[in-house]
Parts: sequence; C-alpha cells; structure tokens
Amino acid sequence: MAKTLLIIEDNEQNYYMMRYLLEKKGFKVIGAENGKLGVEAALQHKPDAILLDIQLPEMDGYAVAAELKKHADLANVPIIAVTSYAMVGDREHILAAGATGYIEKPINPDTFVAEISQFVGQDSAKPE
Repeated sequence: MAKTLLIIEDNEQNYYMMRYLLEKKGFKVIGAENGKLGVEAALQHKPDAILLDIQLPEMDGYAVAAELKKHADLANVPIIAVTSYAMVGDREHILAAGATGYIEKPINPDTFVAEISQFVGQDSAKPE
C-alpha cells in the first residue's frame, strides 16, 4: 500500500517538483500551501510523513512542527524539513521544534525520494 505524504509548501514550483518525484515512485501526495492549512490537513489525513517548508505564510515551519507534535495521533509522524534555511543553527532550530529530519533546497532530484524513503520505509526504487 502506498504511503501518504503531506507536503506543506507555498512555492508552487517546489511543490510540483517534490510531488512529481514522489508520485513517480508510488507515494500518495497531499498538499497544503500554508502552515495553518498544513496543520488542518495533517489532522484530517494522518499522513505517514510530513514534508515541511520553514518559510510559510500563516504559520512558519517552526510553529507548524511544534503544533503537530502536540497531537498524540501525530506524535510519531516523521516531519522532514525541506528548506532553503541552511545557515549555522537552522538545522538544530527546526529539529528542536519537532522535525525528525532536514533536507536542504534546492532538492537533488536524484536523491530526494531515497532521502524521504528513509523516514517512511517505502522502497524508493519501485513505483506501485
């Protein structure tokens, strides 16, 4: 059965690229264009993992990660920060807020799905 991923990303091009790569490998993808909608989508759909941009409208990624971790039914859902925030301390800051992993933008299309698969256990080499 395909794993469901929630991508919380306000940049349409970034969202499209991630969605394309993931769906091509058999993942089911749900999207949200801001932090508030992302929290709502996570509570509604209970995804297998959440890909979270940091610089978002409504609620930034730090607030989203912290909010998601407050909900018992989402507490074990991996949150992977996918962000251009790559300054010293940024990785530690988002991990402290509740993220499980961290991938820098621009993403590498050759390794992105494998990086995500580490968190959700889906075979990244085979589409469903």
